[in-house]
Amino acid sequence: MAKSNSVREPIYAEKEQAEAVKAFGKALHAFKRTRKQARLLGPEGQEIPLPEPLYRVLEQVIPLLAADMAVSIVPVEHLLTTQEAADLLNVSRPHLIKLLEKGAISFEKVGTHRRIRFDDLIEYKNERDKDRKRSLKRLTQLAQEAGLYE
Repeated sequence: MAKSNSVREPIYAEKEQAEAVKAFGKALHAFKRTRKQARLLGPEGQEIPLPEPLYRVLEQVIPLLAADMAVSIVPVEHLLTTQEAADLLNVSRPHLIKLLEKGAISFEKVGTHRRIRFDDLIEYKNERDKDRKRSLKRLTQLAQEAGLYE
């Protein structure tokens, strides 16, 4: 199988699969409460232990799929194109380029192309989201102090 250099296509559960995803999540959660190791059943009936890292991936992915959200799995060290990074931030590519040029997000050059490490992009996104929440909280506080909320 050829190794892909791009972000994988998002995975989502079809509407008719939603209940099965939720049921699988509940069953998987039950293993955590009993502190037993989850196991998969192979095609010939053999039990295959579910390693802890795979369990943690499923633990994060299942609620998202059950909530009708698409999921992509991207290696942390993966290098994104500027368009992929802009899409993940939900901004235009020219805006992303401005962020890169002013040093808001680290990047590296591959030939003449800019590439952004996935973990650097997520670090920027998390900080941006925290700043937005702080600003919104401050605006709400100012509005309450001004008597705009009753």
